[in-house]
Amino acid sequence: MRGQIFACTNKTERECLERMLFSTNKVHANKTLRTKKGDYLFLLNFDSDTLYGVFRARSDGKKDIVHEAWGGKYPYQVEVEKDGEIKIVKKAKKLLSRFGISWIAPLDETRTKLLLSYFGYLKESTWGSLIPAITVIKDKQQSSTGTLAVGMEEEKPQIEATTLWDYPRQSYGKKPKGDNKYPGVTPAFIIYNLVQRYTEPGDLVLDPMAGSGTTIDVCKEEGRKVIAYDISPTRPDIIQNDARNIPLPENSVDMIFIDSPYGDNVRYNDHPDDIGKISSEIEKFYDELEKVMGECHRVLKPCKVLGWLIGDQWVKKKFTPVGFKVYQRLCKYFDTLDVVCVVRRSQTSNTSLWYNRARRFNFYLRGFKYLFIMRKTPPNALAPRERKIQWARYPRVKHSKTNQ
Repeated sequence: MRGQIFACTNKTERECLERMLFSTNKVHANKTLRTKKGDYLFLLNFDSDTLYGVFRARSDGKKDIVHEAWGGKYPYQVEVEKDGEIKIVKKAKKLLSRFGISWIAPLDETRTKLLLSYFGYLKESTWGSLIPAITVIKDKQQSSTGTLAVGMEEEKPQIEATTLWDYPRQSYGKKPKGDNKYPGVTPAFIIYNLVQRYTEPGDLVLDPMAGSGTTIDVCKEEGRKVIAYDISPTRPDIIQNDARNIPLPENSVDMIFIDSPYGDNVRYNDHPDDIGKISSEIEKFYDELEKVMGECHRVLKPCKVLGWLIGDQWVKKKFTPVGFKVYQRLCKYFDTLDVVCVVRRSQTSNTSLWYNRARRFNFYLRGFKYLFIMRKTPPNALAPRERKIQWARYPRVKHSKTNQ
């Protein structure tokens, strides 16, 4: 037994009920896409604090079932039908809080039964037997420090809103993404965020330096096609190939992610042509990475996005700004969408021993990586227009002398 709560406002409620169509925007696309025909559904109006039920999904969740609905603002949709007489529950937010239910997360069997019984859908005896479950749910929520596990699958990560990303662990969900024992394994949360922001289901994602295959695992779970190469593959679904010569046609890929070597500080494999055997203190390292950038530009579709993860280096009292140097090369081929700082947590130096050494010998441990989010400019792009920006100016608060 599965359930979902969809949201609406006073402006969108009528269209939901007239079309018998529930929807979300891209931020909550996963919620809709994992809805299956026959699921129990409820509609929450945020403005009136009203919950409507019970509905059943008449289709699987898809994109653009009715393209023109809501002016195209909410393209991820599911067709619904009434399951008996529709009932209304007022003060819905308080009720959901009491049951430990979030409208964002899918409803497991216990939560679905709680709502169905409250709506009178199940027998009264069922309601009584479910009361103890409310306490269990609340206890789990209070003890949870990460994402909340639900019946259908573990809750997906949130889409990041700032340019500082910090993750407590390498992977998420019930199925591992990549191998957390692999040297320099990529945090799956990073790839998830890029895939959700810059691709659609069915798009093709490329990882030319796939490592332990984190990109493959994320893309398969999110319904994206994926091609993964590595100069020394670690699993059968990674194709052996040098990233400096990608065997794909021009303009064929919807997104590219690369977590490249930062120098010769990590031994990834024994292949003699591995770029990770070249020191980042010499220009040859950046020359070889630039060959990869050129190939990425060739195979990436116009206006599509490349995400490049890179870190700086400090070794034997010398700092090398690897990130800045890589970014300079990237700018030869791509426009910059944004730059994200990703907190480093899993490196071997994240121990009290190394922290003490850094303080004692007056150096810094690497605390973050750069994620450069770049876009391929279309060949016929017009010259940028003059931009007029009006900043909102706020007066400083005057403090009295006693507070200074």
